[in-house]
Amino acid sequence: MDIADIVSEDYVEFSPETPVSKLVGTFDDPAVRGVLVSGDEFEGVVTRRQLATSHHQPDEKLGSLVWHVPRLSPDEDVRTVAQLMIDSDSQLLPVFDGRELVGVVTIDGVLRAVEPFLDAATVAEAYSADLVTIDPGSTFGEALHVLRENRITHLPVVEDGAAVGVLSLYDVIDLTVRPAEGSQGGDAGGTDSFGGNVSASSGRARGGGFGAREGELARILDIPVRDVMASPVRTIRPEATLQDAVEEMFAIEGSSLVVTEDGHPYGILTKTDVLDSLTWEAGGNRAVQVYGADLLDDVQYEDVVAMVEKFDDRDHGMNVLDAKVHLHEHDEKLRGTPLLLARIRLHTDRGLYIGSGEGYGASHALNEARDVLERQIRDEKTRGRTKKPPDESFWERRFGWMLEE
Repeated sequence: MDIADIVSEDYVEFSPETPVSKLVGTFDDPAVRGVLVSGDEFEGVVTRRQLATSHHQPDEKLGSLVWHVPRLSPDEDVRTVAQLMIDSDSQLLPVFDGRELVGVVTIDGVLRAVEPFLDAATVAEAYSADLVTIDPGSTFGEALHVLRENRITHLPVVEDGAAVGVLSLYDVIDLTVRPAEGSQGGDAGGTDSFGGNVSASSGRARGGGFGAREGELARILDIPVRDVMASPVRTIRPEATLQDAVEEMFAIEGSSLVVTEDGHPYGILTKTDVLDSLTWEAGGNRAVQVYGADLLDDVQYEDVVAMVEKFDDRDHGMNVLDAKVHLHEHDEKLRGTPLLLARIRLHTDRGLYIGSGEGYGASHALNEARDVLERQIRDEKTRGRTKKPPDESFWERRFGWMLEE
C-alpha cells in the first residue's frame, strides 16, 4: 500500500526568517503537527515537539530550529513511511515529485488509511508498559520536570490508584516562547518552564532580556496539576483492538489513551505506538529493529541481534517474538564519547519486557539496559499479558493489507 492517496496539500509553510513567536498561534490548531520551512529551497520542518521541549526567544528565527527530515515520494510504501516517522521523530513528512514539493503526509493520514486493518492487533501488543505518572497535587513545574526527564509527551495523573487526568507536553507550548511584553531585565534564577535550573547572573544584571520579572512564570509553575490537566481521562482496555483505539483517539481529538484493567492504570498507548505496530515483521519471524542505528559506534547491528537472541529460552522456555531497540544521544560527553540512553523492548510469548539504561557509547548503554531486562525476567517483574504465539491465521489477517494493491 503506497501513500499516493493520503498525500495532503493542506499544510502550513513559513520562511526561515519567520519569528518563533508566530508558531504559538499556528499550533493552537491541534491538527497542525508541524510546519514546513522553505526559502529558495525546502529546508525542513519544525514540529510541536521541537517547540515544546526547549525555551525560545520570541524573535528567534525558524531557520535556527529547522529539523532535517526524510523526503518521501508518492509511491512510498506506508510501512516505510511509518518507520521514517519514528526514526526522524516527526509526525509530518514532506512529499516530493522529483524536485517539486507536492504535499505532506501526517501520522493521522497514515493511521486513517490503515485503520480498517488494525482489528487484528490488540492494545496489549502495542502499548507502553513503563508508565510514568504524577499526583494531582504536584505542581505544574514538577510535572514539566517529569516530562522533560523521562522524554515523554503524555503524563497520566493518578490519584488513589485511578487515572483522573492527563497532562500533555503540547499543552504548554505557550510557555516555551518567552513573551516580549512585560518588563525586561537580566537573568532570573530558579527554574525554567521545563524544570531546568536557571542560574542567576553574577555581578550586575544584564538588561534587554526577554521575559517578565514580576513572577508570572513562577506563579504558573506553582499551579497544581489538577488545575491544568485534561479531564476526564480517556482509557482503554488491553484486549481492545488497535482499530478501536485509533477510532477513540480520533473521536476525542487526542493522541493517547491510558490502558487500564480493573480500573487501575498500568500503561499508555499513543499514536506513535500504533504507528510502530505497522513496522512489525510478518510471518512470526523475530525482527530486531534499531532506532537511532547511527549511534551504534562501538558495536555492530549483528552484536545487538546476538544480545537479543540470548534472551530466547531464558526463564523456562521464553521465546522472543519481536524486539525493538531505541538509542538516544544526550548532550553530555566523556572524553568525546556521548552519553546514550538505550531502551530495549521485547515482545515474548510470556509477555512484554522493557528495560532502559544509560552509558557512554552504545555498548555501555545497551549492556545497562540488558541487565535491567535480565533482572525483570529473573524476578518475573513484567506487566505484560501471557499469550500464545500468533498462529498463521493471525499473521494473514494482521499483514494481509500489506499485499493489497
